[in-house]
Formats: sequence, C-alpha cells, structure tokens
Amino acid sequence: MPDAILANLPRPVRVAIVGATGYGGAELIRQLAPRADIRLTRLIAKDGIGKRIGDIHLSLAALTQLVDLRVEDAEPEAVAPDADVVFIGLPHRVSAQVGAKYSDLGCAVIDLSGDYRLRDRTTYEHFYETQHPHPERLGTFVYGLPEFQRAAIARSRRIASPGCFATTIALALWPLARAGLLSGCVQVSAMTGSSGSGANAQPGTHHPLRAQTLRPYKPLAHQHVPEIIQTLTDEGARNLTLAFVPVSAPLVRGILATCFAEVPAEVDTARLNALLHDAYDREPLIRVLDGRLPEVNAVAGSMYVEVSGTAGELRDGKRTVVLHAALDNLIKGGAGQAVQSLNVMLGIDEFTGLLQPAQWP
Repeated sequence: MPDAILANLPRPVRVAIVGATGYGGAELIRQLAPRADIRLTRLIAKDGIGKRIGDIHLSLAALTQLVDLRVEDAEPEAVAPDADVVFIGLPHRVSAQVGAKYSDLGCAVIDLSGDYRLRDRTTYEHFYETQHPHPERLGTFVYGLPEFQRAAIARSRRIASPGCFATTIALALWPLARAGLLSGCVQVSAMTGSSGSGANAQPGTHHPLRAQTLRPYKPLAHQHVPEIIQTLTDEGARNLTLAFVPVSAPLVRGILATCFAEVPAEVDTARLNALLHDAYDREPLIRVLDGRLPEVNAVAGSMYVEVSGTAGELRDGKRTVVLHAALDNLIKGGAGQAVQSLNVMLGIDEFTGLLQPAQWP
C-alpha cells in the first residue's frame, strides 16, 4: 500500500506496549516478538514491575531470547523517544489520557480501549458512564477494522481498534448494510469467553464463577452498542437500532454472535449467501460457511472469522434472516486486529504474521 503513512519508517519499527501485563498485552507480544521487522523496545504496566514478561505470562517464556525486557512503570515522556508506534491496552478513560500524551509526543498510537471509537461525546459519556477527558479528540482516530477502513487506516497515525463484540456483530451484518438492506431494529445475542473481562478477576467475571453457568449481563446497555450502530450506519445501514444481550459463557476464548434482522421478501437464503460471498470471498480472514454453522472451536487461537446466514419464511411481506459469526475475542476481536492495522499503516502485507490456523482441540 504505497500511501501508507508509516511506510518509510526505518526497519525494524520500534514498538512499545502500554498495558503489557494484560491479556491483550500478552497477545501483542506473542504476535510481534518473532517478527524481524518489529523491535519491541518498552513494556509498560502498573503491575509486575521489574519482571520479565515470561514470568508473568508463562506461555511467553520461550520468547525471552527475543524480548529480553523487563516490565516498567514509565511515563510517556520517557518511553516516546524509544517508540515509533505505541499500543495502548488500558482501561477506558485512562487510555484516552495516555494515548493523547503519546500522540502529542509524535508516536503513532493504536488504542485498544473504547475511548476513541465513538465520535459523539454524549453517546460516549452515556454508555461509558464517565466524562471523556479529551472530547476535542473524538473523531480524530480512525476505526481500526481493516475490512472496512483499509485506506483510512493506511493514512492515519491514530487508530481506535474495535471492541470484540463490535467486530463480531459488525462483520456478521456488514453484507446487509453495504447492500442497503439493513434497517430498523436488529436483535442480537452473543456469548463470550472469560478472557474478555481481562486478567484481573472480578465478581461475576472470574472464570471459576462462570465455568458452570450461562449468565446474561448488560442487557440492551452494553457499551459496544453505539460503536456497532456507528460503524454499520457508515457502511450503509439506515435508522438502525440494536437490541443486544451479551451472555457470559463457560469458555476462555471466543465469541459467537447470532443476529436477527428483517429484510425485503426477495432476500432468501440463496440471495443472503450470495451477499456474504460477495462481501468476503476476497477477505483471507473471513470464511463464509455453506455446509455448517460457525463455532468457536474452529477459530479460537486464530485471526479467522466464520460467518453464515439463513433466511426464514416469508411473513407479512418481510423475511427474517439470521446471521452468525464466530471469532477469537483476544485476536481478531482484540490484539491481532490491532496488529493487522499496524501492518496496513506500515504498507506491508496486511496479513503478515496473522495467518496461523486455529488451535485444535
């Protein structure tokens, strides 16, 4: 991609990870450490200070020879001279403040929080239940879903990487939106694994408390709702509302979303599948299924997404369709997608380091 804004950076590109001890930080390190064109220079966090990353994330012990760094608590002013690109995986509101500092210091910023995904201050403050510390910067970050925003990502130094639910649901519904067939109220239920709640256990999210149960939470009020509506409206949806119920599931990784929408009578299953194939047959990470339905085991541990669609019977001149999507919340729904955006920004093959198959079993 010749117009990529970071294409002319010297190689290897220097990368700092802020929030390195979280699950997202661990996944970023796993993805980036083996790459010859990337050099991890600083690992920043508020916990695990002084420890090597393999002593915190045991699965990364094998990378010690590639990343002989210790976790540190350092201010942006101290880190920025050693970083061309900074990934930020911090809680919302904190991330907005830290990201603004790194951007002002000249670093390219890829933010994995929800702080810069929305353009409207009132919507952010309603769904995140806090004031935005830098409302003047809303709308200055490009939404980092490459399947929708490749050209804009390539030209930007500030990326707001999408949420896991938002990625899953937007990818399920995008073929309808781009065809002008998505409008009105869409009903969605999506099950998610415990890793989406982060590395620090909390009541109701700690895995032992959820391993034997299914539990809905934040019904009709999840913070990804406006993000999904904003994204799909940009892609052609009209008068869209979302009735979304997330469900805490007894698994570690993965999201499975089921979306119900009303469409014109002519959109039968054959037409729906044609729309899915037209949208995704040229996307290496998205698999349109014709012979089975998506499931988490087929994508866990990978960047791949499975989607499928089925149309119901005609009723009162309308047809209900159901669209499913499954992905790994930490990879395509999180850190891996942020790396995909970095590749686009660097003007290299977008899928560099990202095409490993899923883990099985």
